[in-house]
Amino acid sequence: MHMVIYTLVEASTEDDALATGKTVFDRLVGAVPHAGAVFDYYVTFDEEETSVAGSVRWGDLPVAAPVDSDEGGELLERGWEATEDEFQRNLDRVKEALDELSDEEIMRDEDLARHAFHQVGAYDGPSVFLYDEHGSAIRHRGQLDRILEESEELWIVPADVHF
Repeated sequence: MHMVIYTLVEASTEDDALATGKTVFDRLVGAVPHAGAVFDYYVTFDEEETSVAGSVRWGDLPVAAPVDSDEGGELLERGWEATEDEFQRNLDRVKEALDELSDEEIMRDEDLARHAFHQVGAYDGPSVFLYDEHGSAIRHRGQLDRILEESEELWIVPADVHF
C-alpha cells in the first residue's frame, strides 16, 4: 500500500530541504546503517522515472516547501489531519473491541482488535504521517507545536512511501 508522509526539516533552500528529507526517508526505509525499516521504499516528488509512485499516483505536490508558505501550510495541515484521523479511527476500533469482545476474542485478534491496539500505540509507520528531521514520528500536537516554535527555517518535504 502507498501513502504520503512528510518530514519537517530545518534548511535554508529547497535543495537543502530535499537532501535532508531524503536522509530522513532513507532512515525510514532502513537504507542507512542501524536504521530499522518502517516502510519498504519511498519516492520523493522530484523523481520522474517512476510510473507507479510520487506525482503519478498523487498528483503534483511540491518537492519541498517552507512551512510558513501557503503550500507548506497546506502540506502540514494535510499530514497532521491524516495523523489525527488515523489515530481516532484506530482508537475507536480499540474502544469498540473493549466494549464488544471478550478478553479471549481480543487475544485471538478477532476483528483485528490487537492490530488496532498496536496502531494506537505506534511510534512510526502507517499510522503516523509526520516525522522530524531525525526520522522520529510526530505523534501528538504538543510535539508538533514545539517543533514549529523552535525552528527558524522549517521546510516540509513529502514522499510517497510503500508499506
